[in-house]
Parts: sequence; C-alpha cells; structure tokens
Amino acid sequence: MAGSLRALRRRIRSTQSTKKIFSAQELIAGARIVRAQARVEASKPYSREITRVLSALAGSASLDHPLLTERENPRRVAVLVITSDRGFAGSYNVNVLRRTEELLALLRNEGKEPLLYVVGRKGETYYRFRDREMEETWTGFSEQPGYENAQEIGRTLIAAFTAGEDDDETGGGADDVLGVDELHIVFTEFRSLLSQVPVANRMAPLVVEEVDELRDERDAQVEESHSTDITPAYEFEPSAEQLLDALLPKYVTTRIYAALLEAAASESASRRRAMKSASDNAEELAKNLSRQANQARQAEITQEISEIVGGADALVSANADD
Repeated sequence: MAGSLRALRRRIRSTQSTKKIFSAQELIAGARIVRAQARVEASKPYSREITRVLSALAGSASLDHPLLTERENPRRVAVLVITSDRGFAGSYNVNVLRRTEELLALLRNEGKEPLLYVVGRKGETYYRFRDREMEETWTGFSEQPGYENAQEIGRTLIAAFTAGEDDDETGGGADDVLGVDELHIVFTEFRSLLSQVPVANRMAPLVVEEVDELRDERDAQVEESHSTDITPAYEFEPSAEQLLDALLPKYVTTRIYAALLEAAASESASRRRAMKSASDNAEELAKNLSRQANQARQAEITQEISEIVGGADALVSANADD
C-alpha cells in the first residue's frame, strides 16, 4: 500500500512538472501568434501593389514571358512543401503533408513527375524516413521566416523553372539543375486562431489576378469609377517586357514569403491550441491521480485504525481472561 502511494505521488509531481512545460509553450506560442499576424498584415500592402502593377502589365499587351506561358506537354513539376521545424503543433504537419500527398497523386495521374522541395525539419524527416528523394530542403526558420529565406527559395525554384524552358528548347537543362515545367506550393493558410487550412496553389506558369484583400478594400470605388467599363491606358518606361522580367521573379518570391508568413502564424496557432489541450489534460490527470492518492491514503489510515482497535480488543480480552 505504501509503495503504491509513493508511486502515485511521484506521478503527480511528474504530471505537474509536465503541465508547467505545456503552459510555458502555450504562452510562447500565443506571443508568437501576435507577432506573426502583424507580419502577415504588414506584408499585404506590398503584395497588393505588386499584384496591381503586374495586372496592368499583363493586361497591357500580349506578352510572351516564360513565367506566364503554358508549356506544351509538361513533364516535371516542382512542389514546394512548407512544414515546421519543431513538433508539439497538433495536426499541423499531418494536415499539410496529407494535402501534399493528394497533390502528388493528382500530378502523377496527369502523367507528370513531381519533384519535392521541402521547408521544415518535420517534412524533411517525413520524406527521408520513407526514402523519398528531395531536390532541396531548407530548415531553421519556420517560426520566424525572413524575406531573405523566401529569396533563396525563390531563386532555386525560378532557376529550376528556367532550366525547364531551356530543356524544352535545346533538349537539355542547365548544369546540375533539373528543369521543371510548373511550380506548385503547399502551405497552411491562416484564417483565424481556430481555423488553419492546408492549401495547394500553382505559382508558375502564373495568372496574375487582383488579390481578395485588394478587391474587398476597393469594391465601392471600383463599382463607381469603372461603371463605364473603360480600361485605363498605361505608358511604361522601360518597356513592359523589361518590367515583367524584373517584377515577375519578385512576384514569385513575394508569394513564397506570404506563404511562409501564413504558415508561421498557422504553426503558432496550432501549437498554442495543442499545448492548451495538453495542459488541460495534464491538469485533469493530476486531479485523478490526487483522488487515487487520497483514496489510497484513506485506506491506509483505515487499516491502521483497524489494526489499533484489533490490538486494543486483544489486550482487553487477555486482561479479562487473567
């Protein structure tokens, strides 16, 4: 009985210590959500404006740019997967990897060969454990991505896409770069603290469209100023082709950066929710263990009282016999 009581008390102390760790992780994740949301909001004005400029450029004339042109019989496709570097994030990584597998199956059914580019140690570990080949991996910044990280990823993907164009024209890609004909990205979209949804989007060849935030922000002005359906005329200096050459790679990098920020916010929100659940479960377990310990202690006291009463009765009986 005493050994069982000691074991219960050890489990209670261990559970309470674990609960403190979960609570600390929950607080850290909560603080990071605020910063991540602020970074997402801060990136939107630039994203809106570059989308607006590219929409004007693409609509000004019929331009033949590699990032805008659909390729005949696409063979290889680059898929960028954004996961986390750390665990304790609930179903965050499971959901994004499941969405990736769905996309890979769809691409294979279309007769295309997907090439994996992975962000985050969890995704890297997942595919390495399954002996799946990865073209490139990036780790160490999933919770706090910087624009330079997006630039590095963007340069790699654009180089692969450009090599795919050379492959079509000359029959061979650039040295040490396996060319691709499409660029896709899979990440977790942050919608609210309770809703994070894994999504898969195609980045190239791309169709530049006005983003939802820009449309929502200017709906009334658009309805009023464009009621006559007159398309504004633009003059470009330098030429529209030169501007596209400069801006389209920046646009791809901007989309990657936006996806990294969305994923970082989603990761923190998912981790906060998972740590809150784990903390609540640890508290409930500690209460149950305390209840069991109290019951064991009460049983021990009852047994001791019974032994004392029995001994007293035995003494009384012995004295009466004498």
